Amino acid sequence: MTDPTTPLGSGPQPVRTAHGTPRAAHGIPGTAHGFPRRFREAEARGRRIARGLFLFADIDKDVDEALMERVGGALMERDEAGAALAEALRLPPGAPGRVTHGQLAGALAAAPDVPADLPPALRDFLAPALTVPEWVDRARVERGAAAYRYLGRNAGDVLTLLSLIGGYRFGGPPELLVLTGGLTGGSTLRRLGETTKWANAVTRPGGLWPGAEGWRLTVHVRAMHALVNARFAPRWDTARWGHPVNQADQAGTLGLFDATVIVGCLGLGVRLTRGQRDDLMHLWRYVGWLMGVAPEWLTDDENTRHRLNHHILLAAAGQTQAGRDLARQTLDAQAERDFGHRGPAVQRLRQRYERARQASLLTVFVGRAGMRELGLRSRLPWALLLSLAENTVRYRILGLLPGGRRRLERHGARVQDRQLASMFPDGPAEVGRLPGAEG
Repeated sequence: MTDPTTPLGSGPQPVRTAHGTPRAAHGIPGTAHGFPRRFREAEARGRRIARGLFLFADIDKDVDEALMERVGGALMERDEAGAALAEALRLPPGAPGRVTHGQLAGALAAAPDVPADLPPALRDFLAPALTVPEWVDRARVERGAAAYRYLGRNAGDVLTLLSLIGGYRFGGPPELLVLTGGLTGGSTLRRLGETTKWANAVTRPGGLWPGAEGWRLTVHVRAMHALVNARFAPRWDTARWGHPVNQADQAGTLGLFDATVIVGCLGLGVRLTRGQRDDLMHLWRYVGWLMGVAPEWLTDDENTRHRLNHHILLAAAGQTQAGRDLARQTLDAQAERDFGHRGPAVQRLRQRYERARQASLLTVFVGRAGMRELGLRSRLPWALLLSLAENTVRYRILGLLPGGRRRLERHGARVQDRQLASMFPDGPAEVGRLPGAEG
C-alpha cells in the first residue's frame, strides 16, 4: 500500500524512485504536458474494455484526474536504483565503480550473506531487497503462495490469456518485446516458460525470502529490466511511449499478476475465500517491492488495485500490429508444448487440443471485439463450460471436504510443475540471461 498519509487520488504527489525517495519529474521534448503521446490516446476504448472490471470490482467508475496525471507521470519514471546498476554494469573494464555480471551473479548466489566489499551501485541495488520491510507479514506471504498453488492450471490460463495476450491490446510494451526479441519467433515458448518458471519459484514455500530461488529470480529480473532500459533507450521513441520499462507499465504488470488473476480465476469457477484473496494480494505486493515498483503503486487491497488498474487502462494506448503479432505467436506456441506423450500422433492431438482450448478461453476473456482487434478468430466458449464443470467439482465439492484445501494446494503445485516442464521440451526450465552477460 501507499503511505497512509498520502492516499491515492488525494492530490498531486511528488514522483518517487523505486523505494520512496522523492525526485523531480522531467519532461521530454515532443510530449504533451510532460506525458508521452500514448497517454489517454485510446480512452474511449479503455472505457469499453473496463466494463468487465466492474462486474467483479466494487470501485467508483468516475475518473480521478489527479490519479490519471500520476499515471501519466509514471510513464516517464524508471527504477532509479536499477538504472544506476545498469550504468555500472555497462562501464568499461577498469572504470571506477564498475560492476561485472559475475559480481551480480555471485552476490545473488551468496544471499543473504553477500560480500561486504560490493561496488556501491550493486550494494545500493541489493540493500532494500536483502531487508524484508516491516509491513511484510511472512505468514500471509506463505498463505498467499499456497493460494496461488491452489489455483492450479487456472492461474496459468489466466496469466497467459487474460494477462499476457490481453495485455497485447495496448501499445508500448508489445513494441519493446518485439525490439528486444522477447516472445518472438522460435523463442516464444521458451520465453513463456521463463515467466512461468519465475511465477512458480516465487509461489513455492519459502520462495520469496532473501536467498531463496524466487527471491533470486525476482532480483535478477529487476536487473534485466534495468539493462533493457539502458540498452534500448537510445533508439526508443520515448516521446511516444515513455521509458521502455517504466513505473506505470510495471504497476500495470503487477496488477495482471494479483487482482487480474483473482478475477480471472473467479470467472472460471474457482472458489476463493476472502482470506485467500487478501493473502494473494499481500504476496504480490512484496513481489512488486522486490521488483522495484515504486511504493505508491503497491497495495494489498484488492479494490485499490482494481482502481489503479482502471486508471492505467484508461491511460493506455490502442491496439498495434506488434500486439497482434505477439498474440498470434503466443497462442500458436501452445501447439509446441511437450505433454510427455510417447506416441507422436497422440502428442500432436494433445497440442492441437491445447491451442483450441486456449483460443476458446481467450475469446471468453477478451470478447469477440478483442479477438478482432488482435487479429484472431473467435471461438465458441466450450472451454469455459469444461472449466466451470471441472472447477465446480474440484473447488466447491472436493475442496470443502476435510483437508480439501491442502490437497488442492499439493495437486495444483504438481499441475503447475507439469505446465512448466511442457514449455521446455529441449532442456531444463530456467530464466533468461541478463543482456550483455559476457562476464
